[in-house]
Amino acid sequence: MQRLSRPLHSASKLFRHKPRSTSSIHSIPSIPVPGPTLASESSHLDTVNHTLQNEGILHMHLAFPDDESRYIQNLLLNLHKSHAHGLPLTHSANRGWMWDIRPSADSFQSNNHQARSETTEEFPWHTDCSYEAEPPRFFALQVLQPDQCGGGTLSVLNVDQLLTLLSPFAREWLFTPNYRITVPPEFIKSQGETEIVGNLLTINPNSNATQLRFREDIVTPLCEEAAKALAELKRVLLGPAAKERILNLTPEMLPRGSIILMDNGRWLHARNEVKDPNRHLRRVRWDARKFCTQPQV
Repeated sequence: MQRLSRPLHSASKLFRHKPRSTSSIHSIPSIPVPGPTLASESSHLDTVNHTLQNEGILHMHLAFPDDESRYIQNLLLNLHKSHAHGLPLTHSANRGWMWDIRPSADSFQSNNHQARSETTEEFPWHTDCSYEAEPPRFFALQVLQPDQCGGGTLSVLNVDQLLTLLSPFAREWLFTPNYRITVPPEFIKSQGETEIVGNLLTINPNSNATQLRFREDIVTPLCEEAAKALAELKRVLLGPAAKERILNLTPEMLPRGSIILMDNGRWLHARNEVKDPNRHLRRVRWDARKFCTQPQV
């Protein structure tokens, strides 16, 4: 297994500051995929599963055309069979496993609402499906057309590293179910299910790993202490110590045929402005797990 370790530059305000170099220790596991049949080979499945369980992130590069994303679909079905991964999730009431991430001004994929990913705007730090009682443990992004105009950089940040920057007070209150999380209208799956109340941090009972769910624009704290903890989290995310830990995966690092797989609770991700109207990624989420509620303070 190789590691993706080209020079990286930190993201902006979440993207609005001058790029700066990050440490050379910032690299992620990377494996080539020479043919589509690897999706059913046990050694390949073992490597993918082991890397996701231990590192929480994996870069792949397909050496063959796959505009229909058949490789990743077959890979997930076989991870389900051989390693007990949960099956992929539907994205909304009328959208299946695969979600196309590309700018669109008038053609929306769900509920006649434009998703944040369907715009060219920056998308600040978040985890996917933070509004779900059972968010996906993993997601993958396949690059069908990278941004060729200098935008669309994918930034990632390890949650364990982020939590070392928070005070004990903030960590304690982020574990409490004192946050209302609103479901974006494009992802409402049934009427009446428009919000949940819960915690932003939890412990995975199987791996003992700390997990975060977060998307600033849909989170409302329900008490003063929860508000202070959330404010500290947002402040730290914009601070210099967090910026030093950011991995920036530029379009040059993720050319056509690249796939990034991530543990959704152990890594935050963000995107800067998309400048190429033809940029096109495809997303799939899988292995939904209950986001456990922790006892209140």
